[in-house]
Amino acid sequence: TSTGGVRGGAGTKTTLTQADADAITAQVPHVSAVSPVVNANGQVVFQNQNWSTTIQGVYPDYQQVGSWKMQEGSFFSTADEQSSTTVAVVGQTVVNNLFTPLGLDPLGQQVRVGSVQFTIVGVLTAKGSNGGFNDPDDVVFVPFSTAQGRLTGGRNANSIDVIVDNSSNVTTTQTAVEQVMEQQHHITDATLDDFTIQNQSQILQTVQSTSQTLTELLISVAAISLIVGGIGIMNIMLVSVTERTREIGIRIAIGAHPGDVMMQFLVEAFMLSALGGIVGIVIGIAGSYIVSMVNSSPFALSPLAVLIAFLFSAVVGVVFGFYPARRAARLDPIVALRTE
Repeated sequence: TSTGGVRGGAGTKTTLTQADADAITAQVPHVSAVSPVVNANGQVVFQNQNWSTTIQGVYPDYQQVGSWKMQEGSFFSTADEQSSTTVAVVGQTVVNNLFTPLGLDPLGQQVRVGSVQFTIVGVLTAKGSNGGFNDPDDVVFVPFSTAQGRLTGGRNANSIDVIVDNSSNVTTTQTAVEQVMEQQHHITDATLDDFTIQNQSQILQTVQSTSQTLTELLISVAAISLIVGGIGIMNIMLVSVTERTREIGIRIAIGAHPGDVMMQFLVEAFMLSALGGIVGIVIGIAGSYIVSMVNSSPFALSPLAVLIAFLFSAVVGVVFGFYPARRAARLDPIVALRTE
């Protein structure tokens, strides 16, 4: 697309239409819900409050597409879509910023977007953070026809969302949708398609791949941290052995076995690393809880992860404390007693 002398890259030109969505509904089997989506970001004003949010024009079926549940009221109807009624359904973030400060129930209230007054007919149940930068609850849904006629003034949709009746039919349905779209856009060569199709499994694979990469990175960082911490413990124990040489000599001279001396220093190394592990676990749990509170995301604590973290820290102490303990156990008592 070209706007104001500036050329945009692939994907910046909108070619999807309401007719495309209706054709998919009519011609493609195994489709349970379809909705075109048009974005019209802007300021939503109520009395002396205003909030910049995402305003989306959608079909009534979008409630099923987005798995939205209603906290109060209802989603707008097919009649609202057909008659381009100025009604809106709002998310919890919008409610919190426009109505909560005033102590008012949003249902039935009128908000202004530009010069258009919308009546709120429903409030969505909060979904919370989805782990990304976007807040899914920071949204206002209006009928698709209303958004086109009163807000955007365009004839195109930004996207078309399709729900398939069964996961086993996704591949065949995607192929059928592609064929219908090519017919709608009069395209005979698939390499010239002016649209792209993504299904949730492709997005899931991308997310899983990214998650695996991040997991490997975190494991690498944790391994380096454990090695550095272990070296620190070993150095502390070596200094301890050097400073307590005479004590070790006395213990051996009065009958302590080398194994007893080794066990003493191994226990000390274990206690150092175990206490460090406990402190780390407490800080990790507290930090995770604070982040979950800030991002409004659920906080889940895995006892298995806590146990594994503690065991790892304890094992690191024993492994890196073995050399200092062995060195202490092998001290010659005569030489040790002569040490000042």
